[in-house]
Amino acid sequence: MSPAVIAETSQATTLKALGDAGPKPDAREPVRPELSIIIVSFNTRELLRECITSALQLSAPFSSELFVVDNASRDGSAEMVAETFPQVRLLRTTENVGFGRANNLALEQACGRYLVLLNSDAFLHEDALQRAIAHMDANPGCAAGGARLISRDGSPQPSARMFHTVLGDAIVLSGLAYRYPRSRFFGRLDRTWSDLTQPASVDWIPGAFAILRPEALQRVGNFDPAFFLYYEEVDLCRRLKNAGYEVCYWPDIVVTHIGGESSRQLKTLEFSSIAAQVVLWRMRSSLLYYRRHHGSRAWAARRMEQLLYTASWLRNLASRSEERQRRAVHFRALIRLMNQAWRDTNGGRISPPQPW
Repeated sequence: MSPAVIAETSQATTLKALGDAGPKPDAREPVRPELSIIIVSFNTRELLRECITSALQLSAPFSSELFVVDNASRDGSAEMVAETFPQVRLLRTTENVGFGRANNLALEQACGRYLVLLNSDAFLHEDALQRAIAHMDANPGCAAGGARLISRDGSPQPSARMFHTVLGDAIVLSGLAYRYPRSRFFGRLDRTWSDLTQPASVDWIPGAFAILRPEALQRVGNFDPAFFLYYEEVDLCRRLKNAGYEVCYWPDIVVTHIGGESSRQLKTLEFSSIAAQVVLWRMRSSLLYYRRHHGSRAWAARRMEQLLYTASWLRNLASRSEERQRRAVHFRALIRLMNQAWRDTNGGRISPPQPW
């Protein structure tokens, strides 16, 4: 059963009422906004406030509509939006439906000439929207465009990526991608070898910022609701490319993204229940993606991760160092999580009941 969604906007109700009443002799068609900006939020109230303020200011030069989909937050995010930003079209879910499904709720109502996805912890730089529109206008074959993502301190984040392969994932998980970022072979997944100042046609772009062509989504569909968290953008971009569209990276569109900094907090040896849950989400989505697009290679993706974790577990288990012993416990936990992800998804064939 789908979760209830509460739409808090007078505009949507008014437009529906006008449509039900039928056209009037002197009625004029509503002007289509240039942009529909969609922000999904989950317990990010203060970041969300900053994000909305920035988006409203930078979208002021042209017509736009702004949606906030609150994913059953418990920190007062939805109440803050309703009180502080009455012009925003607020959609509330009664449970956490994940990133893709939450975006779909707004995508089904959005009517902009272009659609912009923006994380609640992402902040547009000056002229970012104008440049995004100009690039999409100049590249009619492009269905999805991405920005140059940077952290608060200005350091780069992965912004233009290539599709996952078993070998590529093995290189990342083994640490070789981090050790040899300038290598075209080892840096293939995140294109860390490339010049970030140059535009490029890529496989997929992160969902922290993306500008989408509505006509392309009408052809291939919105986000696949089977993915609760992780791999939603990868799956969508693959479907777009399979349909003949291009996915583009434009470095002159700059977006500060906090998520890349906060995610580093999970990369510790203190394997908390929250961190384990996030890793499990990633593993489930990975198996779903591989089964969907690579068939039996889902088994190879599972075995690859298990072999890497097993090798690290045994190597650390043989040491008498307390730190190495903690590492052994960590890698043993990863082996168990991958086994659970395989069972939960029946080898990548089914999506577990949501929320996962």
